[in-house]
Amino acid sequence: MISAVLVVLHIATCAIASLRLGRRQPAAKHRPSVTLLRPVCGLDAHDERTLGSSFAIDWPEYDVIFCAARADDAAVAVIRRLIAENPRIPAQLLIGEDRITRNPKLNNLAKGWHAAKGDRIVMADANLLLPRDYFERLVAAEAADTGLVSSPPIGTEADGLWGTLEAAFLNGNQARLQLCAAELGQGFAQGKTMMWQRHVLDRAGGIAALGRTLAEDVAATKLVRESGLRVSLTGAPFAQPIGHRGLRAVWARQLRWSKVRRDGFPALFLLEPLNGAALPVALASVGAGPATGLIVAVAVYGAELALCRFARWPVGRLSLPAMVLRDLMLPVLWVVTFTKRGFEWRGTALAPPRQPALGE
Repeated sequence: MISAVLVVLHIATCAIASLRLGRRQPAAKHRPSVTLLRPVCGLDAHDERTLGSSFAIDWPEYDVIFCAARADDAAVAVIRRLIAENPRIPAQLLIGEDRITRNPKLNNLAKGWHAAKGDRIVMADANLLLPRDYFERLVAAEAADTGLVSSPPIGTEADGLWGTLEAAFLNGNQARLQLCAAELGQGFAQGKTMMWQRHVLDRAGGIAALGRTLAEDVAATKLVRESGLRVSLTGAPFAQPIGHRGLRAVWARQLRWSKVRRDGFPALFLLEPLNGAALPVALASVGAGPATGLIVAVAVYGAELALCRFARWPVGRLSLPAMVLRDLMLPVLWVVTFTKRGFEWRGTALAPPRQPALGE
């Protein structure tokens, strides 16, 4: 019985996400000026292309601010060359760090936030590939009660099993659940893309307020909801080229995100063992035999593969093995998350904020 319920819920999330993706997104009703903030820290394989996409957006008025904490960052020379090669787009590189939070990404972005002039301020991670209609899709997602527009990333161009495993976490699992939640009116921010109206964040305490939790997207979700507004998601996600990955890197990244979810949304995190195929397949196999377990697996993975194909997310010969491996990892990740609350990100140790003692 429990297995059947979990299968129905999984198929339902695939169907709801597909419904959202299949709906035509209306055109933006207005064209506000936009400042695009792109923080950098080091240089990954695809970063020159993803950072270069900042200059090819089809929008009447926008500027780009790249933010680096150090002048000797490997990305600095690439950014300076990209700015020189694209003089028609107003762009600048700001170097330095304002230690306003424990989060190095926010400390890097702070100077860009204060220098931004656009009516909308978009924070986009360096490894996100921005399409020509990037701002069009963000602005079109705004509604009267929108406090923030965001979007999950979709893993593309995966190389090998471990790269495909990373894409399986991002696409059929995380994006599916985020799109489903948004369709049900419970959108969550994702740090890959966040578009703000400055007054919404400034009224809540400014960019420093995003450092109240382990990750800025969790803090963003909470402060927007506390303001009586909602997080709106774009009609379809944006691409994040994956390339080559190692198993250790995939594990570390997923464990970090798991700890972020535990810290930010503890009640929802307790339900995470219900996610994926591992539990329903195991329950069906024990309760009704291996053949029933196989039927359950076919139903779960068939629905997820159908969603990916409908959404035109990458599907290849390694996709199904990667999905199975992902679902075997999910319960292990969930258990390991409880062993330690903090983590290290790009050389910086991060931990949840200390809760005040009784009487403080």
